[in-house]
Amino acid sequence: MGATNYYDVKITVLKKLDVSDIHEKYASEGVPTKCSKYKEGQEYISKNCNKPEGFCSWAWAGIQDKVVFLALGNDYPWIKQKGTEIFCCADGLHPVLYELERIEE
Repeated sequence: MGATNYYDVKITVLKKLDVSDIHEKYASEGVPTKCSKYKEGQEYISKNCNKPEGFCSWAWAGIQDKVVFLALGNDYPWIKQKGTEIFCCADGLHPVLYELERIEE
């Protein structure tokens, strides 16, 4: 663990979801149908529960409490893998699934 007693947490872009039907009905002209910020498989490391450089601020607002929970050594009982959580960005027109993994070295 780091000097502040937090584990690092790896955030991986698991999947960019395509909601074309919803997007077609609600999105303004020219708005991309999938999140243009990330590529699937892209990884970020949160150190001391801080937002990784280059990580979307909107996604971070929704994910931060889950990062802190894992960084403190806690586990989610509904996830088979200890130290892991799956999170979906709250952007309804460009949802992205993330895998969060506590790094225990």
